Order: sequence, then C-alpha cells, then structure tokens
Amino acid sequence: MGRRNRQRSRDQLSAPSTDYRDAEGNVLTLRGAMTPSTRREYAAVLAGGGPARAAATREDTWQRAVEFLFERLAVRWEIAGAPLDKQGDLLARFRFATQDERAWIRGVLRDHLAEWFPDVEAP
Repeated sequence: MGRRNRQRSRDQLSAPSTDYRDAEGNVLTLRGAMTPSTRREYAAVLAGGGPARAAATREDTWQRAVEFLFERLAVRWEIAGAPLDKQGDLLARFRFATQDERAWIRGVLRDHLAEWFPDVEAP
C-alpha cells in the first residue's frame, strides 16, 4: 500500500464527535471514542493511583481526572469565534479557564460520558 492510500485510510477512520454550545455561543467538540488503554489510564487517575499521586488529595485527583478527560476527548474549542484545534492549545486554554468555564466543561464531560461511555465513571 502506497503512502497516499495509507493517508486516505487514516482519514476515513475518524471517531464521531459531538458539539456542545455554551450560553455565549462558544462550542466545545468532544470525541466519541476512547481506547481501552485510555480508559485504564483514566480509571487509574480517578482512583488516585500511581507513585507520583500517592500524596494527592481527593480534590487534586478530581481535578486531574477532569483535565485528563479534557485532554483525551477535546477535539476543538471555538471561543468568541476563534477556533482552537491543536492539542497543546486546547490544554493550555483549559488550564487558564475561568471557574465558570471549568464548571461548564465538567458538566459537558459528565453529559458526554453518560451518552457515549456509560461504563466510565464521571469525575
């Protein structure tokens, strides 16, 4: 299989996604697929597992679980008409989101998990 054919095959295999709109018209797009290894990693983060997390508080663990889900599921975030679609940009913007934005994102993640991943515990 040539390079062009491999590229076409990769383009055709994309996970479904869902758009969530906030009251101000900003749109967060989340991926509708999660690999088994991502599910295992998330479960470990949510449980507070790992040597680096041994001293983490429940609040630290909860915040890290939300960030982990955002990092793995966010595909695009359009804020005030300016789209962000690079993983580093999305994560950086999440990290300096306001409390209201974070509360909205947590709600969206919970709704998204309930719809697409009912077997995955929400933070």
